[in-house]
Amino acid sequence: MLCVRAFTVADYPAVSAIYQQGIESGKATFQVATKSWEEWDSAMLPQCRLVAELAGNVVGWAALSAVSKRAVYAGVAEVSIYVANDAKQQGVGSALMSRLINDSETNGLWTLQAGIFSENNASIALHQKYGFKVLGIREKLGQLHGVWRDVAFMERRSKIVGQPAS
Repeated sequence: MLCVRAFTVADYPAVSAIYQQGIESGKATFQVATKSWEEWDSAMLPQCRLVAELAGNVVGWAALSAVSKRAVYAGVAEVSIYVANDAKQQGVGSALMSRLINDSETNGLWTLQAGIFSENNASIALHQKYGFKVLGIREKLGQLHGVWRDVAFMERRSKIVGQPAS
């Protein structure tokens, strides 16, 4: 049975291994090497870190990172969500995204954004399933292994947080 729970430090080796699979796919990130625990820990918001477990093994993770240190953007975060290769197409991404959205709203975040390589159709579809809209394609945003990559810029606005006062 699939279980989504809060991340603990003991989960980091599995999280790092899944992140490495994403790096190796060439479809998930501009990163070319996994981050150390210290780098990952300082990059991710402490209140929205999740792992998915299947049969006692961590098979996916999700976390949010701040998009800016400016106070006005305190409710805006960027989504990171990764699923182990052998757990794809088993509902892991959906389970993580559903809980991540819930946890983000509980923690006062009103906008989630994502930058996804434009050919990563599975990730784009997952985000769209949960209300993310493609705001545009950032053409040739950066190079990965000498190849320019386009990135779909996606955003989801909370329906319960950050609404104007009446």
